[in-house]
Amino acid sequence: MSDTPGAVPGPDGLLRCPWGAGAEDYRAYHDTEWGRAVRGDDALFERLSLEAFQSGLSWLTILRRREGFRSAFAGFHIAKVAAYTAEDAARLLADPGIIRNRMKIDATLHNARVLAGWREGELTELIWSHAPEAQGRRAPVGHGDIPATTAESTALAKDLKKRGVRFVGPTTAYALMQACGLVNDHLADCRFR
Repeated sequence: MSDTPGAVPGPDGLLRCPWGAGAEDYRAYHDTEWGRAVRGDDALFERLSLEAFQSGLSWLTILRRREGFRSAFAGFHIAKVAAYTAEDAARLLADPGIIRNRMKIDATLHNARVLAGWREGELTELIWSHAPEAQGRRAPVGHGDIPATTAESTALAKDLKKRGVRFVGPTTAYALMQACGLVNDHLADCRFR
């Protein structure tokens, strides 16, 4: 068990994971979205893309630009993003509503082109096939109980890379698993577990 503190009260007095008890953006995301099951190829493409853009940055930075990302990337509809041209890439690099990182933008466009060739539901099936067994998994008591990677996230990253998806490693894959409900890393005493 961890010796790090457990859930903390937010402004409304409800116990939350420490990261979700502060800024309103974090609270809304923590309370209504993080750790809840996400299915559907476009929805998972969005989460996969945003996790890649987050790499090296604060998640709050991504949350505050999420609508900008959605606008810039056609709501993360795989088929639409797959059709983006070099002119679209240049437009994205100039868009102040997103993170203007050439490598991350190029990876997102590349990934959309790869995923556009998959059958409907294939991304959802692949990602969810790596969900660990919930039975026997103890709820984390403190942040120190939450891993950065797992065998499942390493395998997911490897499978995605093998199939041509870029900018996804075991840590990004685990963050995706947390965000999309494949694992429940809300702390044991968090009201939203």
